[in-house]
This record gives sequence, C-alpha cells and structure tokens, in this order.
Amino acid sequence: MFYDTIDTVPEPVPPSGRFVLRIDPTLHAELRKAAQEAGVSLNEHCARKLALPARGGFEPSAEATAKAAALIGDALMGVVAFGSWARGELSESSDIDLLVVVDETVKIGRGLYRAWDERPVLWNGHTVEPHFVYLPKAGAPLSGTWAEVAVEGIVLYDRELMVSQALVEVRRKIASGQIVRRRLHGQSYWVEAA
Repeated sequence: MFYDTIDTVPEPVPPSGRFVLRIDPTLHAELRKAAQEAGVSLNEHCARKLALPARGGFEPSAEATAKAAALIGDALMGVVAFGSWARGELSESSDIDLLVVVDETVKIGRGLYRAWDERPVLWNGHTVEPHFVYLPKAGAPLSGTWAEVAVEGIVLYDRELMVSQALVEVRRKIASGQIVRRRLHGQSYWVEAA
C-alpha cells in the first residue's frame, strides 16, 4: 500500500501491555505457588521474574548482577557499582563495590554475606564486594554510603526505577547543601548540614 501524504498514514495502535501466555500446567502451578509465598499476585510475580537482570551486555557487571538476582530473587530492587572502579581509580589490589538494594522482606545480616561469599564473583580479576541495603526512608538520616553512591554510582540494574529515584533525591540534598562531604585524615565522610 502506498500513501501520498503523511496525513493518510494510519496512527499506530499502542500496545495494551497485556498478553496471554500458554505454559505447561506444572510450571503454572510452580509460578502460582511462588507468587503466593512472595505475597504477590501471579501477574506481579511473573512481571518481577521477567524484569530480573539477564546475562548479557557488559559481561563482568552482568555476572555480578545475575549473582545478586540468584541470591535475592524477587526482592532484588537494584544493583549499583561504586567506589574506585566507578571513579576510574581501580588498582590491582582494589575490589569492586556493589550496592545491592533489597526490599524489606530480606533480612540483612551475616548470613546474607556468607551466602554471597560461598561462591565469590570476580570482575576482571577483582573480587566483587556487596553492600546490602534497603532504600532510604523518607525523613530518616541518610547514610554516607548512599551519598557516595549518589555522587559516583553507576546503576547496573533497577527493577522499578526506585533506586534511581532515591539517588536523585540524595543528589538534590547534596546540591541544596543539606548533606555535605567532609574530610578527616584523608578520608571523606558525609554529614547533614546543621
């Protein structure tokens, strides 16, 4: 079909965002059970699974992000690289720091770090060190880690853009002078302005 003018070209129909997927009944039952255990609908559970990071792209970051996804599952909210690698100051003895943001259903403790350490991830020969955190709560004091990540972090995975939004809010506080960086004995730290 040939159109003489742009005015006669039909408008594209936007996708509905809905689809029907026919899958094996056994898999359906497993997905339904996992959704119930997670306390979410089957649709939400499937959407979260599909949004989990897959291998591909920049391989070292993909492997580290996939490890976080395998360990945390649906509760993984985001992964952000920060520290010397993100600043372009990586040395032979440096590790790769990852902020691994989890939702409140995950208990952050030694067991979580031990589970990560059972099968360490290497990123171009450097050990990947996770820093498990929750999103900052509105009005709560901000940790220096979130301030550092806001300034130098590189988002590798962000499930619902909540991590990116939190980083924007931290950057706003830095820009407005509500949070300031100080140095003591060559080390920087962040404080809320008085």
